[in-house]
Amino acid sequence: MSEKIRVLIADDHAIVRQGFKQIFSETEDLVVAGEADDGVDALQLARQHEWDVFLLDISMPNRNGIDTLKLLKREFPRLPVLILSMHPEEQYALRALKAGASGYLTKQSAPDQLVTAIRQVARGKKYVSPSVAQQLVDAIADDTEKLPHERITDREYQVLVLIAKGKPLT
Repeated sequence: MSEKIRVLIADDHAIVRQGFKQIFSETEDLVVAGEADDGVDALQLARQHEWDVFLLDISMPNRNGIDTLKLLKREFPRLPVLILSMHPEEQYALRALKAGASGYLTKQSAPDQLVTAIRQVARGKKYVSPSVAQQLVDAIADDTEKLPHERITDREYQVLVLIAKGKPLT
């Protein structure tokens, strides 16, 4: 048997982390080697141990997944980071890939798709679903016809999301 793929899970929901552990327990080559419940803890764990794959949620307290991803890639450029989120692919997938993610899956994905994605990014490959692949093709094909909200920066997008949620400007 080959060496196990050591996965660090960063998700603020304990029940989700437990679900991942259950899925991985049914495989011979994947093991949850660490857990974090926010972006700050995730970065600390990344600095303390070596990981084969970093499974990262986008919506977390203290530091969101995209910001955490950017910091991870700055410090550990070769670390494969797979984004797993409740947000639809059209909202965040391209932003995550541009920020350095090795792949993007929604939490509605089938467990076998998650296992396949982890194995693929652990081998140094990228993983995208067919719908994200289509988004990438569309983005490459014609960048000039993008809608205004598709051309804004990550920070501008974050501010718009907060405004839409009714958060006050501080």
